[in-house]
Amino acid sequence: MAEFTMELNDEQREVRDWLHGFAADVIRPAAAEWDEREETPWPVIQEAAKVGIYSLDFYAQQYFDATGLGIPTAMEELFWGDAGIALSIVGTGLAAVGVLANGTDEQIGTWIPQMYGDPGDVKVAAFCSSEPDAGSDVASMRTRAVYDEAKDEWVINGTKTWVTNGGIANVHVVVASVDSALGSKGHASFIVPPGTPGLTQGQKFKKHGIRASHTAEVVLDGVRVPGSCLLGGRQKLDERLARAREKARKGGERVKNAAMATFEASRPAVGAMAVGTARAAYEVALDYARTREQFGRPIIDNQGVAFQLADMRTRIDAARLLVWRASWMAVNGRPFEAAEGSMSKLFASETAKKVTAQAIQILGGNGYTREYPVERMHRDAAIYTIFEGTSEIQRLVISRTISGMPIR
Repeated sequence: MAEFTMELNDEQREVRDWLHGFAADVIRPAAAEWDEREETPWPVIQEAAKVGIYSLDFYAQQYFDATGLGIPTAMEELFWGDAGIALSIVGTGLAAVGVLANGTDEQIGTWIPQMYGDPGDVKVAAFCSSEPDAGSDVASMRTRAVYDEAKDEWVINGTKTWVTNGGIANVHVVVASVDSALGSKGHASFIVPPGTPGLTQGQKFKKHGIRASHTAEVVLDGVRVPGSCLLGGRQKLDERLARAREKARKGGERVKNAAMATFEASRPAVGAMAVGTARAAYEVALDYARTREQFGRPIIDNQGVAFQLADMRTRIDAARLLVWRASWMAVNGRPFEAAEGSMSKLFASETAKKVTAQAIQILGGNGYTREYPVERMHRDAAIYTIFEGTSEIQRLVISRTISGMPIR
């Protein structure tokens, strides 16, 4: 087990600086254009693939970093560049984590490479969990998967929403109910291979922020996938369902479902994204306050501005430490006994919203225009308190964990 540290080693610093350079030189110059276009920034993803950032090897190296700091460091630097473009670069990772968390070694080796493609033919992947009537309430999921034993196929029907890369992905990972009587415990995850009939893109959403990231509905109408596309395999699913039925019969404790396992693994990473956006806005505000003069002196000489910057920096550093702690715990198998993963996501998300709003206030009228990036950063920051569990859900998870109550 790696010791928890607040100091990056030489290799980690080298990776951080490399990512920072890519964010500064490639992502930031393209940010305003792709925000306005509201389209997937394929040229930027291709550049990321060429230098090795958008690749299975890179994310595997960060994911398996024994200190746990590889992923949060990478997320912070990329999202410091721009949240919308960065999400287009890292969005495939959620589907990959879904396969890593629930799949067999063969499934991992088969499907994750197809999610990324190669520098000459870049692909993306999508993780499909939320539904129009089942966002945070995963137990209400209506998408169904029924096993056709004669053909060894699963037949999936339903509609997914708020899907990053939905419909444009090469590989979709779909969470569906296989036993509705068990609620969230009766869920399973499935690979939908490229070109599978019955999977179509529904509505593409026009969003408040992260507009360079494609978000859409995914409609599954009689989608048939081979039995081998059930993540984890049939035997593992049958054993898990049997345990869930027995515990339900006895009124025992709840068990985790496939979607929740994916979200638990990714929440500290979302916190790191929020830290990156907050830090970017803080740096713009700090530079502006140092150079903008009013009444014959820089506005940072005014306590009203200086104290805001002090609070912004304090919250950013505190958020980063919570993210690093949760990331270290996750990689080293430490249980989240006080919902530390949710703590990191909650505090970092709220920090991003607050800090970006303060940055606009410090820039005044300039901050409200698109001539300065803090306006875009503030719009982008709003998503962190919503996706992968709203702030209210994080507070629910934390409160129930520290009280010993079950998390439904």
